[in-house]
Formats: sequence, C-alpha cells, structure tokens
Amino acid sequence: MVGSYVQDLAFSCERFPAPGETVVSRFAAGPGGKGSNQAVAAHRAGASVLFIGAVGRDAFAAAAKKFYRAEGLRAHLVEKPHHATGAASILVDRAGQNQVSVALGASAQLRPSEIDPALIHGARVVICQNEANDAVTAHAFRLARRAGALAVLNPAPMRSDFDLALLAAADVLIPNETEFIALANRTPATAGLLRTATCAPLAARTETALQALEAGNLHRLCRTLGVRTVIVTLGSRGAFVSRESAGEFIPAHRVKAVDTTGAGDAFVGGFAAGLVKFDGDILRAARFGNAAAALAVTKPGTAQAMPTEREMRRFLRRQAGPKGFGI
Repeated sequence: MVGSYVQDLAFSCERFPAPGETVVSRFAAGPGGKGSNQAVAAHRAGASVLFIGAVGRDAFAAAAKKFYRAEGLRAHLVEKPHHATGAASILVDRAGQNQVSVALGASAQLRPSEIDPALIHGARVVICQNEANDAVTAHAFRLARRAGALAVLNPAPMRSDFDLALLAAADVLIPNETEFIALANRTPATAGLLRTATCAPLAARTETALQALEAGNLHRLCRTLGVRTVIVTLGSRGAFVSRESAGEFIPAHRVKAVDTTGAGDAFVGGFAAGLVKFDGDILRAARFGNAAAALAVTKPGTAQAMPTEREMRRFLRRQAGPKGFGI
C-alpha cells in the first residue's frame, strides 16, 4: 500500500454550517489519510500489509508510529523534517455525511527514489491513491508489474493535475461516483458516448445522472477508460463491477450510517484483502470490500472504524443466513 498518512481532525455537528456561519461541534482526532486507512482496512480484514508513506518530524508523526505499533501493522515511513505531517479537517453531520479538506504536507513530498524495490518484492497487490503524487504512483505500479503484483488505483481525491496516463498502468480502477464522472468527462475515448442520449446527462457531472444509468450503459462507459477492471462505488446503491466480458451491480448492505467518511477506503482495503483471500476472484473480493464499507459507516472515525475479519465474517453470516457468507 503506497500513499498518504494524515492526522484526522474531525468535527461532528447537527448540520453543516452555511457560509459565514459558526456551529457548535464535538471534536475528535485520529489517524487518517487514504493510503493509511486502506492499509488498516486490509490489515484488519486479514491481509499481510506493508504501508509506505511519508510524515514530518512532529507530534502527528509520533502519533502515527504509535498507532501502527498498536495495530501490529508494518509501516515504512519516510521522514520529511522540513514538512509537516498531513492533516485533514472533517465535518460530519447528524446523517453521517461528511465534508473534508486535506493538507497533504509530507505525504505529497514522497519521492520514487525513496521506495526501494525490495519493499514491493513479493507483493500480490499494490494499491495507490491520489494523496501522494503521480510520479510515486507510476513508480509503484512499475515495481508492481515487475513483481507480478496486481496494480490497483483509487483515484481519490480526483485532482485537476491527475495524469490520465496512469490508467494504462492500472489493472483495477476503483473510483467513486464523483471521481468516475470526472474521469468520464476528461477521457477522450468517452466523448462519443457522452454525446449519446443515454449518457449525455453525465456531461453535466451529476451523481444523479450516474445513478440513473442502467448496467449496460454504465458498463460501456467503464470500458472506454482502458482499464481491465473498473469498480465504481455507488454509496447506498452498492458498487458496479465492469470487466472486459460483462458488468454487474453488487447491492449495498442495509445498515444505519453513523459516519461515511472512511467508506471508500474500507471498500478498497477490504477488496485488496479479498483479492488475496479469494485467489484473485474479482467479484468475491468486491463483495468482501462491500461488506467492509458497510460495517465501517456504522462507527465514527476513519481508521478506527475499519472492521476486523471476525466482524466481517459475523456480518456476512447474518446477511446470508443459512446459505453461507454470500461472497
């Protein structure tokens, strides 16, 4: 897992403030960052994980190291003494929805030369996000290919400087609704489809338009991105898995959401663990990730909310009843 560590500074409020308004909130701090969260999710779901990231030389970095020791999670942290450890401001309303602003700090300063190929050697899955930098992602995926590992790209958060060439280096792409729409509108191969009557609403960049697409049209759009497997996470609708042969919806589990902040990271980490657990079976791994995301939103926080393998097994057993785990 190659990516970001940031310190989460979370504020829970009844509702999001309007511009210029102040609302009273409850505060909590904890470990975060998409790369770190996904590493924790995969580790708790039963996978052997190494997280590679960068931190400053400050209190947040010390907290990160303490957290990884307590988790029993292996972490290779490059220290950047001239940069602060990343931090994120998170607002969560009473419905569990969130607004996030992140300052990447040291995470954005990780360099390809600081990732020793030996760290990737032997890996079965290598995952990157958009909270480091494109050069690091490209380097990690080159090492993944050399090691025979599956390269998984979670293009979050979607940034204006994202290099579309990275799609060609990925074996699996996992965007959420917003990220998928941004990619669809930026990828030249989608231009013709976006002019058709069935897909034109996506040009308006609305999640509602994506939710309304039927499986066939969504699959056609996924195929234009040039990645062998595309998994679009759709929040309360579940996820859509598009492979070269076909596309398939995976319905969401019904749970009471407390905090949706780490749902996408839980899915990606759970999916990674599932790939190893189910010997590369994409659909079973996606269902495993789906369960991880469902459980994560039932608890406050991000890394702290990631479910354990035991919790996931118990949850899947309840969901499937006497038929088994349903994955």
